[in-house]
Amino acid sequence: MALPRSSDGDKVRSMVDRVILCMVLGFVGSLPGFSQSSPGDSRANSHLQQANDFLKAGKPELALGEFKEVLKLEPNNAEAHNGLGTLLYFQGDYPASAPELRAALKLSPALVKTEALLGMCEKRIGQTDRARADLEKAFPKLREEKLRIQGGMELIEIYYGADDLDKAASVAVVLKQLRPADPDILYTLHQIHSRQADEDLLGMAMAAPKSARMHQIMAGEMVRQGNIEGAIQHYREALKIDPKLPGLHFELAEALTGSSSPSDQGQAELEYKASLEQSPFDEKSECRLGKIAAGRGDLKSAYAHYSRALDLQPDDSEANLDLGKILVSMDQPAKAAPLFERAVRLEPFDAVAHFRLGTVYRQLGRSEDSRRELAEFQRLKQMKDQLREIYKEMRLQTRPEQVDADVPQ
Repeated sequence: MALPRSSDGDKVRSMVDRVILCMVLGFVGSLPGFSQSSPGDSRANSHLQQANDFLKAGKPELALGEFKEVLKLEPNNAEAHNGLGTLLYFQGDYPASAPELRAALKLSPALVKTEALLGMCEKRIGQTDRARADLEKAFPKLREEKLRIQGGMELIEIYYGADDLDKAASVAVVLKQLRPADPDILYTLHQIHSRQADEDLLGMAMAAPKSARMHQIMAGEMVRQGNIEGAIQHYREALKIDPKLPGLHFELAEALTGSSSPSDQGQAELEYKASLEQSPFDEKSECRLGKIAAGRGDLKSAYAHYSRALDLQPDDSEANLDLGKILVSMDQPAKAAPLFERAVRLEPFDAVAHFRLGTVYRQLGRSEDSRRELAEFQRLKQMKDQLREIYKEMRLQTRPEQVDADVPQ
């Protein structure tokens, strides 16, 4: 497995105008050596001004020469070191860039963006330990989104290469908060989590290959691959080894629910009850028993199970949604509406919740609200259909869905 490569080469050099202006011009007049009054100052200042004029005009090659002239006059001019190092970096001359950026940072330690760029530069010339240290110091202080994401992705690559997956994941989570729909960030998180899962599985296989937990893990993987019968077998083996292992009865019941065998589906109810006996606060099992009761037409029992589930976990969107459906079946749409509204707030991407809310709004005469919710249902349904096709292509399976007969499929 591999992570997306950090921006580099031609792609990075095409960003010179935007990034240079952000990282170099932002330091004008704020660095040591820029406002001194030594004899060489006027000439140095003139070259600095000319360098920045060239940058504004999109002529980085000419700016490069001006920064070099400044350093001939003032070897300790942080702005010139910074400008020169930055330009060399974006030209791809990393060995020449690193000493300039390091000199700028030594003269002006508050240059966070320079510290980040130095870390990226060091990474490219194989100075991984230095790169890690500089990026670790800079990353939490970076504020510009593009640079924060670039620095974060570079740091993730370093952590990932060193098998420090927990730290890689923690940085990826921060980046996801900045760009929740960025494909590279989502892919990176998936790769990290997949590798963590692989390593955990290998560790389990080596430490306890015949344990109940090992069978539980194998069962879970088989569910993902659509091998429900194999999963049921492993769950039952796990229960033989450790009948009191938390979560096993519930997971077996979920697998049984997805089985094509009527006898297995009948057994599922017993497993949900066994799960509740083992853990009286298992609100998910209460929800499943409510669904089973509703399927039999026993609305009273279903209402009791869902009410109990909501008592245990008021913010369970599924319990809110399903209790609302029972109330609609009992011809109480006004009482169902607040439950559907809460379900939508808790799970804004649940298409069925929007459909149910839109339908009950229509019953209550709230036509505009109904149209809004049903339109959102159609939008989310389309997204869900696309996701289902992706899972089908990957031959993976999520938890079997119990389809609402009156919800458009």
